[in-house]
Amino acid sequence: MEQSNIRNFAIIAHIDHGKSTLADRIMELTQTVSQRESKSQLLDDMEVERAHQVTVKSRTVQNKYRAKDGKVYELNLIDTPGHVDFSYEVSRSLSASDGVILLVDATQGVQAQTVANYRLAKKLDLPILPVLNKIDSPNADIERTTKQLQKLEPSFKTVKPLMISAKTGKNIPELLEALVNFIPAPNGKKVAPLKALVFDVKYDQYQGVVAMVRVFEGQLTSDKDLLLMAKQVSFKAGEIGIFSPEMEAVRTLATGEVGYVITGSKDINDIRVGDTLTAKVHPAENSLPGYRPIKPMVYMGIYPRNSEYKDLKLALEKLALNDPALYYAEETSDTLGPGFRGGFLGMFHLQIIRERLKEEYGIDILTTSPNVSYRVHLKDQIIKTIDNPVDFPYFNDIVQVDEPFVMAQITVPSENVGDVLKLTSQYRGKLLDMNNEAELVVLDFKMPLAKVAYDFFNQLKSITHGYATLDIEFLDHEPSDVVKVVLDINYAAVDALAFIIHRSEAYQVAQELVKKLKYTLPRRLYPTAVQALVEGKVIARVDVPPLRKNAAVNGEKRSISKKQALLRNQKHNKAKAKNSHVRLPQAVFDSLLEVQ
Repeated sequence: MEQSNIRNFAIIAHIDHGKSTLADRIMELTQTVSQRESKSQLLDDMEVERAHQVTVKSRTVQNKYRAKDGKVYELNLIDTPGHVDFSYEVSRSLSASDGVILLVDATQGVQAQTVANYRLAKKLDLPILPVLNKIDSPNADIERTTKQLQKLEPSFKTVKPLMISAKTGKNIPELLEALVNFIPAPNGKKVAPLKALVFDVKYDQYQGVVAMVRVFEGQLTSDKDLLLMAKQVSFKAGEIGIFSPEMEAVRTLATGEVGYVITGSKDINDIRVGDTLTAKVHPAENSLPGYRPIKPMVYMGIYPRNSEYKDLKLALEKLALNDPALYYAEETSDTLGPGFRGGFLGMFHLQIIRERLKEEYGIDILTTSPNVSYRVHLKDQIIKTIDNPVDFPYFNDIVQVDEPFVMAQITVPSENVGDVLKLTSQYRGKLLDMNNEAELVVLDFKMPLAKVAYDFFNQLKSITHGYATLDIEFLDHEPSDVVKVVLDINYAAVDALAFIIHRSEAYQVAQELVKKLKYTLPRRLYPTAVQALVEGKVIARVDVPPLRKNAAVNGEKRSISKKQALLRNQKHNKAKAKNSHVRLPQAVFDSLLEVQ
């Protein structure tokens, strides 16, 4: 394919604005898939994507389109997710693209991720083609949505948005013509050392590691000795090919093309997303910029419920290869045994990982309460970084604890400003700045990461009806009065249930938690005491009722000696149970999540 006839583009949109449906129509119209092969959400091939009706992983597909000028164009569609937790996937897709379609639902208007994804494309200086979807819906408000787009980007006043219906296919041919004319052909020298960006990776149990690449210079051919510049790992290229949308082998990937290369490597640590692929002989002088490291927002313990530890470790290694935002490290719990400390971009990211472990690898896991990373100053002048409550030092040894704070930039319609200010005050947010952008208001807050990372965005979307956008940037650590809350079950500390919280919230959260545990902890043959302690002091307590009545208080008339004998037996059983293994269902850890 001539380089001038290649178009690499992505579709960016808010959740449920019709991105996957538009991708389906493009593939049908270009006859990439036959009518028999066609199905809804064709690029969303994971079970979790279909279950949640949301794209999680980037996908790419090559379409051949004969335009009105008689030329055949290669349209490489690089799919993107829409959820805020997967914005890193969007940035990776955009780095391999030469332009984007900004898709907006005409019934919903410009929403949170519309703005966030637009900013990502703008930062990369990509041409943006505005498109209104669902124009045939009775609820479509084309005039209002067009004005919102024009206020978002002044240049849209001269670039009239295309009006389409992805569901019915209305005006999709006009969209393809606009793509050919609006999105530029890729730059890059054909006669130059190979330079290709690895923008995604997956593991195949038969073929080993498969790298998805965009060729920026030179050409990629099979049976060629290749080199990964960052890792300095070399291998002989196996099969190379394109996605149409299934893997299809080709002889060569030329400058500007997008496809895959089978490395044959079984070592999942050899290849990382963002690396530059070049020839081992006559390599490129400089590597491509790649991607900045992704810092997890939320940390949780991950433990196998019924599976083997080794199986969970192997599954996490494969997921981390495919999802570079997933962080994990080995840890051991006295209660739950060997497991991992996992780092995630948010609660939805955690949910997706949990479901992928179940669906793809058959592994059911327990996850502990979420927490963030703290910096602890000790009396011996040592500073420790703590991301696991179990490692939090004894309170008498602590001089100061620094809590992570972030800059939270929230863009909302002007009518929702009051509700947002009220919400952020509940989350210990401090307003730093306020600016107007047409009908939108940009609010800058300084907030504790611990409060933002869990359910703040869900609450924000709820009170603004999905019209808010949230951008988070780490600021620094600041001294804060945080404490470790220890949970005792039957007078024995359960390390997996410990969590760190601000002192002002500890009492209320502890009271709510022990009440929930009264109904979620498995009941035994004797009353089970549940206590929450801060710095050695009990601040909340509840007794989980026994499966049967206490012999000493069951109301039956017995001799004093028999009651005393029963009480002695109960005391002996309680002492034994104190050191016995406590089996905790996931509902117990979910109780922690609900009250924090």
